[in-house]
Amino acid sequence: MRTLCDPADCTLLIIDPQVRLMPAIHDAETVIRRCLQLGTAAREIGIHVIGTEQNPDGLGPLVPEIAALCDTTLAKFHFSATAEEGFLSRLPQGRNTFVVGGCEAHVCVLQTVAGLLDAGHAVKWVADAVGSRHPHNRTCATERARSFGADIVTTEMVVFEWLGTSQHPKFKRLSQLIR
Repeated sequence: MRTLCDPADCTLLIIDPQVRLMPAIHDAETVIRRCLQLGTAAREIGIHVIGTEQNPDGLGPLVPEIAALCDTTLAKFHFSATAEEGFLSRLPQGRNTFVVGGCEAHVCVLQTVAGLLDAGHAVKWVADAVGSRHPHNRTCATERARSFGADIVTTEMVVFEWLGTSQHPKFKRLSQLIR
């Protein structure tokens, strides 16, 4: 696993911030804002963005602003996206690190992260871009993800690691985006 987020090795995976789910998520506005910041930064830098929708007939589509940033959106019914047939084979080739945000931390996010780690991928769990209905579930899921081997990061860490330098052509735009 690379220690810092290398944009040449990353894919952004935004798990299930869906229109019917988000009203029940604790501090949903922050989770949505952080996912949007990550998605915008990824798109600006040329990082593939994947969104997932858990049972979209029941929970609705992704929040529209997030959906607009996704290069790929995949419907799923397993809590772990990696358990869906063909999911792992559809991931961008040559990129081993997954930067992960979304909902719910203790269900779909945690199970997907476990599946990615089991498949040999590195995972950056973006703590401020992950949510649950109850804060305790988010806290416990973050601790458990760390114990599985996920690296716990924040949105600002990821964006500045992707940039690497204040001389990056996107530095001014992206540093203003996350402030």
